[in-house]
Amino acid sequence: MQLSEEQILSLAPDESSKKNGKALATLSKWVSKGANERALWGECQGSGSKPYQTQVDLSTTSFKCSCPSRKFPCKHGLGLMLLYAKDKLSFTDTTMPGWVDEWIGKRTERQEKKETEKEKPVDEAAQLKRQKAREQKIADGLEELMLWMKDVVSNGIMNIPEKGTATFENMGRRLIDAQAPTLAGMVRTAGNINFYAEGWQSALLDQLSRIYLVATGYKRIETLDPMLQQDIRTLIGFSQSQEALLEQTGVNDHWLVLAKEVSEEDNITTERYWLYGLHTQQTALVLQFIVRGQGGQLTLMPGACIQAELVFYPSVLPLRALIKKQIASNDTTSPKAYKDWDEVFEAQALNFSKLPFKGYSPYIVENVRPVLHNQQWHLQDAKNCLMPLKKTFDNIWLLLSLSGGDYTTMCVIGAEKTFTPLGMWYNQTYKAL
Repeated sequence: MQLSEEQILSLAPDESSKKNGKALATLSKWVSKGANERALWGECQGSGSKPYQTQVDLSTTSFKCSCPSRKFPCKHGLGLMLLYAKDKLSFTDTTMPGWVDEWIGKRTERQEKKETEKEKPVDEAAQLKRQKAREQKIADGLEELMLWMKDVVSNGIMNIPEKGTATFENMGRRLIDAQAPTLAGMVRTAGNINFYAEGWQSALLDQLSRIYLVATGYKRIETLDPMLQQDIRTLIGFSQSQEALLEQTGVNDHWLVLAKEVSEEDNITTERYWLYGLHTQQTALVLQFIVRGQGGQLTLMPGACIQAELVFYPSVLPLRALIKKQIASNDTTSPKAYKDWDEVFEAQALNFSKLPFKGYSPYIVENVRPVLHNQQWHLQDAKNCLMPLKKTFDNIWLLLSLSGGDYTTMCVIGAEKTFTPLGMWYNQTYKAL
């Protein structure tokens, strides 16, 4: 698969990787290099005596490198692909060396094994037994969670900062043991609140309320709407078969890629792609999880538009989705935007009434501009209503340079009263920030 320089750079985990990758896209940096229809490989001379072995599976744009970097892809992988994109004819060696052939062979073997496992008949009796055992573990874990929450509240939350994160980590580990990993993550999120920031008490109680709603909802799950049942099960930590979802009919539209968010924990890189349907006005979140040393199958560039069929996970408010099939698109249809912050609040209130533990989502708002008020940046709408930006937003100067401080249509992401700009429309073209 041949990618453009812009598409390759969109894979970079950060700006320094882009810069270093460009610097490595020169012939003098590579001791050896080669390519064929399946793979791309090269040996890059680093600071050590032995060059780094870099390889790319072109069928899935997957990377592997012997360098010690924890970034994915590393600068060597980016540099090799950039060099291949601009000087393909210099890759004259088409015979894969042993270290590349071994890696490609293992990837092919894993894929064949996965296909074989799909064809195996399901032992329904054993599956039911495992399901009942897990449900009992979850029930026991939720009983402990409810007692723990009562203790936290009854003892008073003002002494929480002194206890630190240990109490949340311990409860999170117990929920992991109870096979409720997503709920465990919600508990740990509560423990990661900055207890020295103003208003931390409200943030903590808000998160504890969400945890309580999920736990009590699971206890009476059979009485709930079927779609709400799916939301509860997802927030507990039950997974859904992607193969089964992809067999369903999806939503066809021209989807604008609003943003790409990248985070890393341990050896797992998580990529979040936010999409917007230009004709359905539906937002979507596509997740990709990448284990270090392997590669992802998705390559979406913020600001690009794709014509695709998306299959949404069942939910009261469908958001997370899988891409069933896609092709490039040049659709420039203008998005349907909220007129001001009041309309955003109304939409949020309606969503929370349907799904009270809903997380942050993207919103497209017209006629807003960045303004500085009380030493903090805000977005001001046409009614002069101010919305504070998240303090961690670090692209304010890019936003100011593109907007010129004038009113514009902007895409933001957030919940309740704190938002982060994802991009804006500049000369009728969407620019990701």
